[in-house]
Amino acid sequence: MTLFEELSWRGFIHQVTHEELKDALEQAPMTLYCGFDPSADSLHIGSLLPILGLAHFQRAGHRPIVLIGGGTGLIGDPSFKAEERSLLTKEDVARNAAGIRAQLERFIRFEGENAAIMVNNADWLCEFSLIDFLRDVGKHFSVNVMLSRESVRQRLEDRDHGISFTEFSYGLLQGYDFLHLNEHFGCRLEIGGSDQWGNIVSGMDLTRRMRGEDTYGLTFPLVTKADGTKFGKSESGNVWLDPARTSPYKFYQFWINQADADVVRYLRCFTFLTREEIAEYERRTAEEPHLRAAQKRLAGEVTRLVHGEDALANALMASKAMFGGGLEGLDESTLLDVFSEVPSTELPAAVPGEGRLLLDVLTEAGVFRSKSEGRRMVKNGGLYLNNERVGTEDAVLGEGHCLSGGIAVVRKGKKNYHLLRFTA
Repeated sequence: MTLFEELSWRGFIHQVTHEELKDALEQAPMTLYCGFDPSADSLHIGSLLPILGLAHFQRAGHRPIVLIGGGTGLIGDPSFKAEERSLLTKEDVARNAAGIRAQLERFIRFEGENAAIMVNNADWLCEFSLIDFLRDVGKHFSVNVMLSRESVRQRLEDRDHGISFTEFSYGLLQGYDFLHLNEHFGCRLEIGGSDQWGNIVSGMDLTRRMRGEDTYGLTFPLVTKADGTKFGKSESGNVWLDPARTSPYKFYQFWINQADADVVRYLRCFTFLTREEIAEYERRTAEEPHLRAAQKRLAGEVTRLVHGEDALANALMASKAMFGGGLEGLDESTLLDVFSEVPSTELPAAVPGEGRLLLDVLTEAGVFRSKSEGRRMVKNGGLYLNNERVGTEDAVLGEGHCLSGGIAVVRKGKKNYHLLRFTA
């Protein structure tokens, strides 16, 4: 397949400004760019499609430019937002931009052949005086055209919020980005989400007017679930690429919980698996849905891409822990993550070294209402400590039963967990 055919098959293409783009991509290497808004110090999975889009272009021999919106981030993109965002300080934007760069380096090569370039539009936008910008750039924009764009019109029709001149000017700034990158790096293509269509067209028009250059635009679709609802959030909110915001374990769980109706499409979008491999998972999902093979492969591939091999191994080990797997290799944060929703009791750190009977400690902690209840559980083979079966009623709780962070995991039956935390 050509690159354009590959992107189409994977579901990356929503709109293109010129049909000739598919041929132009095959004729010679092209420089393209995609912008990322530094509104937080981490991207979330809603950014994965454009990130992987850049990666596909680079793998096909084209040169990506990653643009961090350090200047436009001070304004905020109004596209299809219900109300104006809170303005960030320059310090906020600089910190967020540094965090985003570190994440993007996992996907895009910044060394070697057709190495990617990373730029920050604050470097040129913040150097403009207002008069110079209005005189040299603003005169090329038609207010009539800007008002006709759907993203602006929606805000104009909202009497409660409207749109400020600050946000209204955003399209001019992003349009100038394309002009600047075309002039300094030979950039001929801008890619972005479907909500960026108007901004992309503005940049192309400005580049044509001021430099006489023909450029292209391509947008990605909004990823949705099969039922039409928005993709990208868990019950606790955004699924972030930063492991400090969304742990690798929870990240893995998000992907493995995707519905059969969505999983094959997500394998195309969010992994680099071949057409043949994905066809096999499509067959297995249809014939053996209970095995959830496609979900497991999806979760593994995306977690490896975002967090690396070690984090994936830890997430797999943590997932198995909920079904009786070993716990010894898990660190404190992962243990607390895995068992975040189970009852827990804090006990003095000295308890495991006192040589006390396990059933006495568990009764004191409220795991059992009485020792007799605990004895019955042991007799029936249903009591586990750190997923190891407790075989006798006189078992002693020792220091060796403490996992990372002074944690011990008690299980009654198949799924009834209780966490013991031994703290000073």
